[in-house]
Amino acid sequence: MGVFCFTIINVTRKGDIIMKKLFKTLLVGAMAASLLSGCSSSSSKKKVGIIQMMDHTSLNTIKSAFDDEMNKLGYTDKNVEYTFKNGQGDNNTLASIANDFQGKDFDVVVAIATPAAQAAARLANKTPVIFSAVSDPVGAKLTASLTKPNKNITGTSDEVQVDQIMEKALQVQPNMKKIGLLYNKGEANSVTNIANIKKYLASKNIQVEEATVVGVNEVQSAVDTLASKCDAIFSPNDNTVASAMSIAGQRAMKAGIPYYVGADSMVKDGGFMTVGIDYEELGRETARMTDQVLKGKSVSSLPVKVFKTNLNIYVNKKALSTLKVTLPDSIKNDKKYIEI
Repeated sequence: MGVFCFTIINVTRKGDIIMKKLFKTLLVGAMAASLLSGCSSSSSKKKVGIIQMMDHTSLNTIKSAFDDEMNKLGYTDKNVEYTFKNGQGDNNTLASIANDFQGKDFDVVVAIATPAAQAAARLANKTPVIFSAVSDPVGAKLTASLTKPNKNITGTSDEVQVDQIMEKALQVQPNMKKIGLLYNKGEANSVTNIANIKKYLASKNIQVEEATVVGVNEVQSAVDTLASKCDAIFSPNDNTVASAMSIAGQRAMKAGIPYYVGADSMVKDGGFMTVGIDYEELGRETARMTDQVLKGKSVSSLPVKVFKTNLNIYVNKKALSTLKVTLPDSIKNDKKYIEI
């Protein structure tokens, strides 16, 4: 540095001007290199878009478990950029979010719940989509095959094992004659689950009373109506009903009838019993699939993960006490029995 400075001091006026221009050129080049370096660092981050249908315990549990697992897999604010949007239970809002996401350069889009996945499907022509909590991916037209996804969409399914739930329900209530079915017929996952349970109930000669809702404000009156006519009520993992589960569960308890549901979180919020998956595990598996796609694995090589076995029996402590139900030993002594 000393020699270089000496040369500058002893140059001619003309040389001084030349050196100043050279210095400016070098300075501008250094600044440009610095900016490019910063841009390169930013662009190296993975970009993940997340669409959640609405807020309720099941979906929030999935999102929280997804975030936690992604962090464990090494994704931090240094190497991943998340854009999270909540549809607030409105299909038009979900469509608007999907339209906005089309203008983003995401590496993958994660969609939580069937309506969110259906909205995100339009992005799959250029962006991989990983869904979570879709009961019937084929029926929802997200893929033609669970084992070989063919539309650049795959994920985790919370298919409700209605036969297993009803088997346990009949162990609790062997004299059940009629059951009320409460759901939103606008949700594809609910329509599929209700069709499945009606087949099972028909085989057992159990009568059905249906009630459908389109908003959470209709759930309480629907529960009251069904409770006055039926021995029990069942709702699948219906997002509309799940959002009002705390009220629905209380109304069923007040009427003195068990309310069987399609998700552990719905039991936690007031439902009586279910046989199903741990929604935290659903969120973690969704993160693991997202990780594989971010690392270059093709969506078509990732079969939809359906949880059908090794399921837990979830029973609500308060409902059990309030209803004064005596559970059979076949349920109480099951190693997968959990009171919440």
